[in-house]
Amino acid sequence: MSAIIQRRLGETDFSATWRAMQRFTAARDAATQDELWLTAHPPVFTQGQGGRPEHLLRDIGIPVVKIDRGGQITYHGPGQAVAYLLVDLARRGLKVRELVSRIEQAVIDLLAGYGLRGERVAGAPGVYVDGAKIAALGLRVKGGCCYHGVALNVDMELAPFAAINPCGYPGLKVTQLVDLGVKRDWAAAGEDLLAQLNRQIEK
Repeated sequence: MSAIIQRRLGETDFSATWRAMQRFTAARDAATQDELWLTAHPPVFTQGQGGRPEHLLRDIGIPVVKIDRGGQITYHGPGQAVAYLLVDLARRGLKVRELVSRIEQAVIDLLAGYGLRGERVAGAPGVYVDGAKIAALGLRVKGGCCYHGVALNVDMELAPFAAINPCGYPGLKVTQLVDLGVKRDWAAAGEDLLAQLNRQIEK
């Protein structure tokens, strides 16, 4: 199977990147290589298909974009590494649940490389450190192919998370690498994340 193409996009507008993922997925065929996109976004709340309006606790001037991934509401902002997985699941023989597990494992392995213990929480996709969420994930599958992906908190302003119930959980604590003693910028941590994701998908 052909290698996964990795693209470093720099900071991008969320909506434009989302539409680009949709176009890529709609246009792909059996010969289209899988891709990983690394980016960061200006401040935005994204509300997945399971999101409810009451999970936005107050308006703090950050736009809310209703999107087609699974899950609830989350926050993206500068200093967060976002990796999008554009993968033909059918071709790789992957089920959605298995892919979610592999994405979580990629983050857990990345954290282990930094000397941190990442954990799963049953029924709450993502990765946690001491009960605080450090990585959120959500996917959309269409025609056996997925898009969207995982967001890793690296060195960002966490205050906007207080304006929402992150991923639908009231009072959910969030954390980030810098607060756990890891001094890396989002692009460097993103490179580590890409490497781990690539390893998990290629297994």
